[in-house]
Amino acid sequence: MSSTLQPLPPIDVRLRLSALWATTMIIVAFVDIFGLYRADLREQIEAGRVFVFEVGQPFMLGIVLYVTVPTLMIVASVFLPWRANRLLNVIVAALFAITIVGAAIGEWGYYLVASGVEVGLLATIVVLATRWRLTLRSSNQSQRTPATR
Repeated sequence: MSSTLQPLPPIDVRLRLSALWATTMIIVAFVDIFGLYRADLREQIEAGRVFVFEVGQPFMLGIVLYVTVPTLMIVASVFLPWRANRLLNVIVAALFAITIVGAAIGEWGYYLVASGVEVGLLATIVVLATRWRLTLRSSNQSQRTPATR
């Protein structure tokens, strides 16, 4: 057996962005689930208020819309055209990071740690999308048939 190490081929920026979004949203989901172990949050929910918001249809719709946009970025990062992809990744990641920082004010340690990781992932998305340059395939590569790629 040969034990020579070969470098891994570079991972496409679209896949990197998608993986970063997926990781961010998994952490968001777990932090929200873990919050249900907190007696103070359960009391607020049972009383029909979370922070200053009344728990009802508008609140629930708002929460769904809030998490749907960054969750859709998982698939959008793979399928959107380059220019729209870059722009949307920068805008959504920056706005989502601002809301995460705002929500973390006065929170418990577990929430602060998770928020720090989320903001780090979102900052990586912004940097990666900002530095992403479109590279043209060589004419030789584009002439290959699908079976030989």
